[in-house]
Amino acid sequence: MIIIYDKIVLQHTESGINPTSEELAKVILSRIGLEPRKKGSTDKMYRTLLEIYERAKVAHRMKRPEEAVMTVEEMGYFSGITRQTMYDYLKRWLALNLIIKTSYIKDNKVIIGYKLNGSTLEASFEKAQVQIKNNLSLTLKYVQELQRLIKNEKISEKQKKNNE
Repeated sequence: MIIIYDKIVLQHTESGINPTSEELAKVILSRIGLEPRKKGSTDKMYRTLLEIYERAKVAHRMKRPEEAVMTVEEMGYFSGITRQTMYDYLKRWLALNLIIKTSYIKDNKVIIGYKLNGSTLEASFEKAQVQIKNNLSLTLKYVQELQRLIKNEKISEKQKKNNE
């Protein structure tokens, strides 16, 4: 079951010819509904996506999984927003399964943060894609059931009129 506190708005954004990694990261976040929507909000959310991916690569290369974890404070720093505002955005990232919450111990302290929900950006995105497809599949079943119910209600109504 998905609980989405903030609606996901999929945009039809496209990149230009020969985009930079920055431009493409912005397009991706916009297309999957993770870009800020308020005017005057940060335009640096893409930096969090790029950083969390870089950390995943480093963690894999060094065989130290804790290197892949970003705290909310760090995510906010890269995005140019406060920790509390980052928590608001995290709800959408988590709802799509793009990232997961995790913890590790460092210097006898438990560090709680987030990491990509896969070993690569592509693997994480595929999990988000599955989440969206599952939602659409269930919605299609509801549409089919609605169609069936409308048909049955009309048949029932006709039978009542014929019996009267």
